[in-house]
Amino acid sequence: MLPNKIKPEHRSLGFCQSRIDSKILSREFFARPVASVARGLLGKRLVSTIDDKLTGGIIVETEAYLPHHDTASHAALGETSKNQSMFGNPGLAYVYAIHARWCFNTVSQAADQGSAVLIRALQPVDGISTMVIRRQIDRPINLCRGPARLCEALGIDKAMDGHDLTSGQTLWIDDSGSQAITNKQIKRTPRIGVTSAKHLKLRFVLAGNRFASGPRKMR
Repeated sequence: MLPNKIKPEHRSLGFCQSRIDSKILSREFFARPVASVARGLLGKRLVSTIDDKLTGGIIVETEAYLPHHDTASHAALGETSKNQSMFGNPGLAYVYAIHARWCFNTVSQAADQGSAVLIRALQPVDGISTMVIRRQIDRPINLCRGPARLCEALGIDKAMDGHDLTSGQTLWIDDSGSQAITNKQIKRTPRIGVTSAKHLKLRFVLAGNRFASGPRKMR
């Protein structure tokens, strides 16, 4: 079970050390059904070295968006200039704006499918002091609780749209030091904030983790 609080020994690692220790997720990891990718990302570590600042955390909450029969998905009406990255190769980043803030997704399944996983929350681990400065708050619990908050904390913006997460440069996901997550540790619920396809249980969260977003009953 992942810890449910930030331990004092968690500190910013040097860029070289973090990069060497990383086991970066391959394209094959992302080239699977989107719900499987969303579940599999729990417990993995999202790492950013944007602006030469190492920040990152453990993924504790995700949402899957299906390529077909999902009216809440950006892909529901087909490919556009705004969602083009969503139709790219698995393992690319898809970053979009909502209310003038950014949300980060990983493309899954296969090119031209239009499916992605929204990363909704992290448990902060690396570069917490940098996250505090970027977010202008002093409560670690709120640094990465929510998709827009985590993007701000890690410095993710539109420039990362279409970025190859499997390259191991600037922004990536790895499983260095991660533990196996069992089905008992995962809570599956409807997605948060969608206005359609509300019946689909495509949100995955580490049950009881206080860094997850949404109301307590959804954790």
